Amino acid sequence: MASSMRSLFSDHSRYVESFRRFLDNSTEHQCMQEFMDKKLPGIIARIGDAKSEIKILSIGGGAGEIDLQILSKVQVQYPGVHINNEVVEPSAEQITKYKELVAKTSNLENIKFAWHKETSSEYQNRIMEKKELQKWDFIHMIQMLYYVEDIPATLKFFHSLLANNAKILIILVSGISGWDKLWKKYGSRLPRDDLCQYVTSSHLTQMLDNLGIKYECYDLLSTMDITDCFIDGNENGDLLWDFLTETCNFNTTAPPDLKAEIMKDLQEPEFSVKKEGKVLFNNSLSFIVVEA
Repeated sequence: MASSMRSLFSDHSRYVESFRRFLDNSTEHQCMQEFMDKKLPGIIARIGDAKSEIKILSIGGGAGEIDLQILSKVQVQYPGVHINNEVVEPSAEQITKYKELVAKTSNLENIKFAWHKETSSEYQNRIMEKKELQKWDFIHMIQMLYYVEDIPATLKFFHSLLANNAKILIILVSGISGWDKLWKKYGSRLPRDDLCQYVTSSHLTQMLDNLGIKYECYDLLSTMDITDCFIDGNENGDLLWDFLTETCNFNTTAPPDLKAEIMKDLQEPEFSVKKEGKVLFNNSLSFIVVEA
């Protein structure tokens, strides 16, 4: 590993920008939307049965776009029922965006929001100290388990917070995605950051099996258009390279042989499909629904 290569997470604003480019160039949110429209109503069908209030916990809620989609489905299922929505999110910037989104969204009258600026493990420690474990009807952890140090302990803890008929929804990259191949092959040659783990649904289902926790897993196809990555000096491509490799300024700091190797691989069928002159990286997602 070249000493000049450093983790993308060491430059927060560049990370945020590369993440934005990833969302703009991928079907990530459309894929989640499809799941929320087709599968979520059946999953939440009984979470609020005989309850005067539905308690929802969002771990790593980000800027709230997906959270509000989830809440609207719960409102349809349980019209008029009061919803208590608590959000655990370490980024102050994301919390501000979430609050702005709530402020300009209508039909949220029966929802009470609370935000906690902390990581999931900080939340866990705080709750454990209080010794009064509040039960939740629905907990979701969307694209955040990469940032957790001890995943099995985290799963076990949040599973212990489930009320009657409650569920946990976990979304993360699929074991059949290009990410899985990329991390397995190149993870050791890219700058690792303690903040982030290479974890896919294959690892996660294995952990849940070991814990004896019941779940269902759904895979949905998602792609990321990485065509710009193969155009020299393309700014969008440079930011997508950073996101793919979790490396700050990968294009200019990576050893040429490493870059050439990854560049070649990214065009191979196990990583991407070529369609109408575009290179579409396999960004498939897994939706794991954990039972109480």
